[in-house]
Amino acid sequence: MIEIVFRRCIVVLPTLLLVSMLVFGMQKLLPGDPILTMAGEDRDPETIAYLQEKYHLNDPIPVQYVAWLGQIVRGDLGISLRTEQPVLGLIVQKLPVTIQLAAFAMVIAFVIGVPAGIISAIRKGTATDYAINVVALSGLSIPNFWLGLMLILLVSVQWQLLPASGYTSPLEDISQNLRTMLMPAFVLGTGLAGVLMRHTRSAMLGVLRSDYVRTARAKGLNEKTVILRHALKNALVPIITLSTLLFGELLAGAVLTEQIFTIPGFGKLIVDAVFTRDYAVVQGVVLCTAVGFILMNLVADLLYIVVNPRLRDAA
Repeated sequence: MIEIVFRRCIVVLPTLLLVSMLVFGMQKLLPGDPILTMAGEDRDPETIAYLQEKYHLNDPIPVQYVAWLGQIVRGDLGISLRTEQPVLGLIVQKLPVTIQLAAFAMVIAFVIGVPAGIISAIRKGTATDYAINVVALSGLSIPNFWLGLMLILLVSVQWQLLPASGYTSPLEDISQNLRTMLMPAFVLGTGLAGVLMRHTRSAMLGVLRSDYVRTARAKGLNEKTVILRHALKNALVPIITLSTLLFGELLAGAVLTEQIFTIPGFGKLIVDAVFTRDYAVVQGVVLCTAVGFILMNLVADLLYIVVNPRLRDAA
């Protein structure tokens, strides 16, 4: 296992270097000049020159990249041009909110999607199978922002069951935290549930046709045991891979949901940074998102090797 992790890390390092180049290079293509924004309406030439010198914007781009990369290696993501706070501190402050939202959404997706996929595979070709597929397709088709607005209108405005927006830290009030997180997590989780249902159904159909499942049934094992202990365990490999990637996608893709429900998370941070041309924050958030995706891929590789030991020799 240690050797497998080492080989994966060797692949990860050049990938991270390439990602850093893309993040830094794409940032240079963004329109506008943050220095002019920071200089105020007067745009005094001396102030502009001071700010350019302070943030090393007069240096050639390769020199700027090497200096920026050196800061990244030391754990310094720079200073926000708008708030003059460390970017790393802003990310550490906002990221746990999005992680909690993504974790809740994944729980909802698993609770709905995986059982639905198993039932659909077992009852292939029946009315139940068609009904589950229709519901899953609906979950995939309905935009998150529309579903969020409809939930706010019904659950918050008309029924007054849950708060329409806002966020409360679990350290302050865990009950209120769950109330504020339930609707946005449901909005994100229902879409993912459709994806998980389709993949679970496909994986289960493939496994149920395998020889060892037929052998288990021929031995007289209970159908529940065959499904849960033999078929599902082997079908989990693609589901685990997909789930880790979906979790990474949630960390970066919950922008609209966080905006609708006014949740001060990772997505809202990058939206505010783009609108204010706070390039240091944009770079830090995008880089952390890319690192998150790469780490999720690494976790997926390790998890499906743990679930299916036969893959260890192939790895």
